[in-house]
Amino acid sequence: MNAVHHITPLGKFKWLLKREYWENRGGFLRAPLVAGGVSLLLTVMAIIAGLFAAHRAAANGGLHIDGVNVNGLDLGMLTRQMSPEDMVKLGEGMNFTLLLSSAWPFMVLGFVVFFYCLGALYDDRRDRSVLFWKSLPLSDTQTVLSKLASAVVVAPVLATLAAILTMFGFIAIISIVVLAHGGNPVTLVWAPSSPFTLIAGMLCWVPVYALWALPTVGWLLLCSAWARSKPFLWAVMLPVFAGVVVSWFGLMKLFALDAGWFWAHVVGRLLLGTFPGVEVAYQAKSTQGQSLRSVLDGFTPADQLATLASPQLWIGVVVGALFIAAAIWLRQRRDEI
Repeated sequence: MNAVHHITPLGKFKWLLKREYWENRGGFLRAPLVAGGVSLLLTVMAIIAGLFAAHRAAANGGLHIDGVNVNGLDLGMLTRQMSPEDMVKLGEGMNFTLLLSSAWPFMVLGFVVFFYCLGALYDDRRDRSVLFWKSLPLSDTQTVLSKLASAVVVAPVLATLAAILTMFGFIAIISIVVLAHGGNPVTLVWAPSSPFTLIAGMLCWVPVYALWALPTVGWLLLCSAWARSKPFLWAVMLPVFAGVVVSWFGLMKLFALDAGWFWAHVVGRLLLGTFPGVEVAYQAKSTQGQSLRSVLDGFTPADQLATLASPQLWIGVVVGALFIAAAIWLRQRRDEI
């Protein structure tokens, strides 16, 4: 007698996540890796151009140290006279450069998640595959939540791993260049910078992103489940049109607020939450006059986790949960375009 193996709800959810990954592997995995590769390629091109200019300046007598002409590009000689303060500034510059080099996968992530959510529930209805999936022992709640988890957990985790690989690739390239020109990579690259602190900050950023992006992801999933055509236009134009109406009639004055508040806290939260770094703009009171060190401090693990105490974040979580509940309700009642 053959034993009957029952798949648990957790097992079904895992298979749904695998389905989403395999159907969207190009956006979730390949796109961040390609973006990181492009970042490294541009880095190599910039280094080659910079070295060519430096060698030409040295050959023409245009490279000086304390008024003495230097005939070759020797990083050991160039950095031998650096003071401790100079080394601190070098480390800050390295950290900032590391952040810029690893930002490409995150920029791609914003677009990937945005358009994935728009098509997540709409495409199934457009090609009628929703009828097949509804014939399986899978609930609409499980289906929508699997798409939600793919958008706010799977995609950012893969983008973070791509960013970490890009960062180490950048450090390796810089280390090779330093070593080839008489410098010590440990002294000039690894010791002044803080790559592992930045990596820890990226990993702590993942749950922050998942919660901060929830109102945008919920809104896009709701539009994907509701729209009969062109979900992009509905998702974008409804908030923008609402912002225009509020601005035109000055409706926010009834609450002693200006129209800018509505654009930032309603329109912005509905449309920009999938793009990494947006939460920093909302949390920062002012970036004018800040030093490079204070800007980098916002990317430490402690600063990332401190965002979890923001009331704006949790208000957005509640709104996003309502949108997701509405998307599940529509999914249960709408099978076709």
